[in-house]
Amino acid sequence: MKVLRPALAKVPWILAALALAIGVLLDLIAPEPYTGLPLLAAAPLVAGATLSFRAALAVVCVTCVVSVAVDIERRRPATPLLVDLAVVGLIGILALGVNRLIVRQGRDLALARDVAEAVQRAVLPHPPREVGPLDVAAGYTAAQAEAQIGGDFYAVQETPFGVRMIIGDVRGKGIAAVAAVSVAIGAFRQEAEYTPTLVTLAERMDEAMARAAARGGPVISTEGFATAVLAEVSADGELLSLVNRGHPPPYLVHDGQFVRLDPTLPQLPLGVGLGDLAPPGPVSVDTVRLPPGASLLLVTDGVTEARDRRGIFYDPVRSDRMRRSFKDPETLVDALTKDVGRWTEGDHEDDMAILAVTRRRPSHPT
Repeated sequence: MKVLRPALAKVPWILAALALAIGVLLDLIAPEPYTGLPLLAAAPLVAGATLSFRAALAVVCVTCVVSVAVDIERRRPATPLLVDLAVVGLIGILALGVNRLIVRQGRDLALARDVAEAVQRAVLPHPPREVGPLDVAAGYTAAQAEAQIGGDFYAVQETPFGVRMIIGDVRGKGIAAVAAVSVAIGAFRQEAEYTPTLVTLAERMDEAMARAAARGGPVISTEGFATAVLAEVSADGELLSLVNRGHPPPYLVHDGQFVRLDPTLPQLPLGVGLGDLAPPGPVSVDTVRLPPGASLLLVTDGVTEARDRRGIFYDPVRSDRMRRSFKDPETLVDALTKDVGRWTEGDHEDDMAILAVTRRRPSHPT
């Protein structure tokens, strides 16, 4: 059985005791038999659905004994006594059976959650805290507390071309989304080591997702896409390059200022950028400077599409709570997660992934 908090642990006992006490009282004062029988039978039901098996068995036994004792006290004939005992005993047995089913379902649910969490960790491991000239932090908030698997993903990897990273969101939920995430992450980690440019890296990921979709059967291109932002920080940390494939723009955070890095040329998501749908001409890469102490903040649409009660979308650029300096990316991720939770009052409609990297300040010799 699920363990209740201390403040709530006594509630099932109180309910079972009340049902038993009121049932006994009605049987003692009522002129006709069976008056308190419904409440006497309710006590085992409450215990079976909310207490442990041993506690529920104790309540069933006590209720049977009390039912027989009341009938003897009222000097009722054998028929009402046996009927009361049979009904209470039968309900008690059913309650114990319900208790076993609840326990079994709880174990199955816990096992499913453990498996889902293991899959999530295998597909989406937590990034290292330090990569090249960058400090790294990430956060993932599921739309539902029970959910451990979603379509949001991120990765950070040091390569011969600098530190490369990606954040994205595949269409769909559950196992199908995790399969698409595994393809995207696998393609990124493989190709990021060898492709010289972010444009080529995005094209290779496009091809990998298209091949996976083709192997999976006849899938319309717009049904299997993934939005993503690919970023690269040079080895010295000076330059930041971005390729945005239909994803919410990232932010440059520095000295208490949020600057949204909109793409110069909008591009299609991964998985729909091939063939006749491909944009004409070469795809450009947006490049900006990354000052020491500045952070690159990448988010999924669980952040940008978070709404308050009035239906207004969240925007970190306009949030007064985010207009401050952050000493490290972990503080930035925590602050953004809390600010979105405050904005939505904890009512997340979509999974939310956040990835932040901060260029370390140069150490000055003393």
